[in-house]
Amino acid sequence: MKVPLSWLREHVDLPAVTAQEVADRLTAAGLKLEAITSHGHEIKNVVVGRVLEFEELAGFKKPIRHCLVEVGEAAPREIVCGATNFAAGDLVPVALPGAVLPGGFEIGSRKTYGRLSDGMICSEAELGVADSSPGILVLAQDTPVGADVVELLGLRDDVLELEITPDCGYALSIRGVAREAATAFGVPFRDPAAVSPPAASGEAWPASIGDPTACDRFVLRGVSGFDPGAETPLWMRVRLARAGMRSVSLAVDVTNYVMLELGQPLHAFDRSRLSGEIVVRRARQGETLETLDHVVRTLHEDDILITDDSGPISMAGTMGGLHTEISAGSTEILIEAAHFSATGIARESRRHNLVSEASKRFERGVDRELPLVASWRAVQLLAELGGATAEPGVTHAQVQVAPVTITIPADHPDRVAGMTYGREAVIRRLEQVGCTVTEGAAQTQSAAAEHGVAATGMVSTGDLADRLAVRGDDLITVTPPSWRPDLTDPNDLAEEVIRLEGYDRLPSVLPAAPAGAGLTEEQRLRRRAGRALALAGYVEVLSYPFIGARDLDDLQLGEGDPRRRMTRLVNPLSEDEPYMRTTLLPGLLKTLARNAGRGFTDVALFETGLVYRPEPDAPATAPILPVHRRPSAGELAEIERALPRQPLRVAVVLAGEFERSGWWGKGRQATWADAIEAARTIAREAGAELEIRADRHEPWHPGRCAELAVAGGGERVVVGHAGELHPRVIEAYGLPPRTAAMELELSALRPGGPVETPAVSAYPVATQDVALTVAVATPVAEVEAALREGAGELLESIRLFDVYTGPQAGEGNKSLAYTLRFRAPDRTLTAEEATAARDAAVALAAERAGAHLRGA
Repeated sequence: MKVPLSWLREHVDLPAVTAQEVADRLTAAGLKLEAITSHGHEIKNVVVGRVLEFEELAGFKKPIRHCLVEVGEAAPREIVCGATNFAAGDLVPVALPGAVLPGGFEIGSRKTYGRLSDGMICSEAELGVADSSPGILVLAQDTPVGADVVELLGLRDDVLELEITPDCGYALSIRGVAREAATAFGVPFRDPAAVSPPAASGEAWPASIGDPTACDRFVLRGVSGFDPGAETPLWMRVRLARAGMRSVSLAVDVTNYVMLELGQPLHAFDRSRLSGEIVVRRARQGETLETLDHVVRTLHEDDILITDDSGPISMAGTMGGLHTEISAGSTEILIEAAHFSATGIARESRRHNLVSEASKRFERGVDRELPLVASWRAVQLLAELGGATAEPGVTHAQVQVAPVTITIPADHPDRVAGMTYGREAVIRRLEQVGCTVTEGAAQTQSAAAEHGVAATGMVSTGDLADRLAVRGDDLITVTPPSWRPDLTDPNDLAEEVIRLEGYDRLPSVLPAAPAGAGLTEEQRLRRRAGRALALAGYVEVLSYPFIGARDLDDLQLGEGDPRRRMTRLVNPLSEDEPYMRTTLLPGLLKTLARNAGRGFTDVALFETGLVYRPEPDAPATAPILPVHRRPSAGELAEIERALPRQPLRVAVVLAGEFERSGWWGKGRQATWADAIEAARTIAREAGAELEIRADRHEPWHPGRCAELAVAGGGERVVVGHAGELHPRVIEAYGLPPRTAAMELELSALRPGGPVETPAVSAYPVATQDVALTVAVATPVAEVEAALREGAGELLESIRLFDVYTGPQAGEGNKSLAYTLRFRAPDRTLTAEEATAARDAAVALAAERAGAHLRGA
C-alpha cells in the first residue's frame, strides 16, 4: 500500500515530522515499511505559462512548433516544442532555463531546429505525474500565470510504501493508515467515512442476494447525465499515480480513488447495458464470462458472480465483465458496493490466477458498514467532476449478521505479555482500535467456545467466571469494530494492546530450560552413526522426502513390493514427485548421478532420515477434526491409524575409488564389500551384531546382495540390505558401473539402554592363525559365526585376512585364513588353553560349514 503523506495529513493532524518519523511510528505499531519515495523535491524553476502564439516549422520529420510563451516576466520567451495538443491561449507548465526536472534533468537555453528554445513546455511524464503522457499538460484557464507549478499542483510529496499482512486489511486504505498514525502520535483522527448519506427514495436498480454465504450486503446507487468527455482532474490523477495506480477514465478513477481512500472496492456498470434484476449468486456449471482483460473465463461452481437476466456480468470482488464496462459514450452509471465472503473471493482469485486491487482487499476483510458510505462518496464525485445528477434511489440488499463479542479477563493482555498494563490501559487501547468495551461478561457463544465451557448454546456470567477462576467484575466484553474482522479471539485483543503499548516495552526474558537428561538414546545413535560414516570417508547429503512412481520403476521394484504402497500428498510441490518416500535410495542415487555428470566419479554418500510406510489397512485420508474442542480418544486413534509408520533409516551409495590412488600407490575400487562394511560400522555404534546372508532383493544385483539381520527377542529380524546395484538400475539412473549401496533401518538397532564399556584385561593376548578350506558357495559369515561360537568366551576378536581360490585350494573350494585372538580377564593363557579353544572353533566350523584345515 502506497500512502502519500499529503493525503494522510488530510485526515490526521500530524505534527511537523518527517516521512521517516511517521514511518518509524507506524512500524512500531506493526505496519512494516518497505520504502519511502520522495516526489517533486528536486523540481525547481517550473512556472505556469500562457501560449501567446506559435509558428509551425516545416521541413522536419515530425511536427515542430516555435512558441511565444508568457511566463510572468517582462518579455515572453521563445520555446520550441514537438507536441501539438495545445492551442494559443492555453496555460501550460514551463521549465525555465536553470530548471531541474525529475531524475536530475536540467533545462537550459539552446538553439534547436534553427530557432532559439529558451525553456521547455512540460508533459505529465516530464513532471513525474505519470509514467507516460500523449502530449503537453494543459492547465485550467483560471490558473495564475507565473505561479510555481510544484506548489500549485502539489507535486512535492513523500510516499510511504507499507507491506500489509493478511490480518491488516483495514490498512489497505488511507482511512486505515490514518487511524493508526493518529493513535501513534496521539492526535485527532478525522474519519472520511463519518458521513451520513441522505435517505433513500426508491431503488436505484432491482437487486437481490441469491446466496447469503457469498454476500451479506449489496448496495447500488446511480447517476444520470454523466459527461463521457469529462476528464479526471489533475489533483486526482496525481494522487492515483502517487498511490501506484494509473488513470483510466473519470468514472474508473473515481471508483479507484474511493477504494484507496476508504478501503471499499467499487465497480461501475453502464446502466444502459443491464437487463433485468441483478442477483448475487454462485456460478452454475458451464457458465462463462469475458472479463475486462478480454479473456473468456470458464467459471467454477464456487465462483461468486453478479448477474442479470443475460447471465454473469461480473466476477464479484475480482474483475468486471466486458459487456457492461463504462465506454466512451456511457452517460448512465450504476455504482456497486458490496461485502463479499473473504474466503470466497480469495479462492476465486487464486482459482483463476486473477489478482486485482479489489480482490486483495476483499480477501483480507472489508468493513461491512462501508458500502452505503463509499457508494455515496463515489456518486458525489461523479456529480461534482463529471456533471452528472445523483439519483435519489438506493438499492440495499442485506443479510443480518450478528456482531462478534469477545469476553476476556481484563488482565488477559498482561498475562500474555508477561508485564502489567492495568485495566485502564487495556480498555483505553481497545477503544483506540475502535472496539466497544463493556464491564462484566456477556452471554456469548464465542466466549463459551473460547474457554471450553460449551461448544453450543450460551453460558451465564457466573459459569464463565467460575471457569476462568475470576470474579465477574474482572471480565470485560469487547465488540470489535466493523473494520476489524480479524479480531475474533482473546489473543487478538491482547495483541492489539501489546502493539499499541509498544513491542519495545516487552521484557526480554530467556525461557527456563526444562529439566531433562539431554539427548535420547535414539538421537545419540543417529549422531554416532553419522560421525562413524563421516570418519569412514562418506559425505552426508540431505534429499527432499518426495518421490514419484518413476523412481520405484527405476529401482526395478515388483508390483507387489511393499515399497510401492505410498502416502500421497494433498498439495505436492511437484506432480512428478507427489508421494512421501518409502526408501532413501532414490534421493541418494539422483545425487550420485548429478555428481558423476559433473565429473566427480569417486563418490561415497550417506543420508539419515525417515521413510514413510503406510500400513496395508490404513485409511486413505485422516479425519478432519473441529477446532473448538479436544479430539476424543477414538478420533485420535483414527488419526494414528491413518498416519504411516515412520522408521529412521540410514543409506549409503558409493562408486569409483573408495581408497584413492596417488603417489603412495594404486587405489582400490569401491565394491559390494564396502557397502556391507558400512552396515557393520553402524551396527558397531549401536552395540549390535549383524548376521549377513546372501539374498535376492531389488534393487540389488541378485548374485551380489546381502541380507542384514540382527537377533532380537529370540528371532532373527531383517534390518536392511547391502551389495552391488542391479545393472538395469545403474542404467536407469545413469550411475557409474558397479555402483554399490546399503540401506539399514536404524530404528531396529535402537539400543535398550546405555552401552556398557567392556572390561579391559591387563593380561597378554594369545594369537592363533587358522586356514580353512570350504566350498566356494559357503558364505564367509557362516564360517565366521561357527568359529566365534566354537571358540567360546576366551575369544576376543576374529579377523579374516585372506581369501584364496587358486589350484592349491582344490577345484570348487576356497581357502579362508583367520586370525583368532584369545585373552582371559584374570590370568595369562597357556598355549594349551589357546590351542584347545582354536580346535573347538575349527571343529564347530567343520560340523556346520564342512570346513577342514588347509593341508589336512
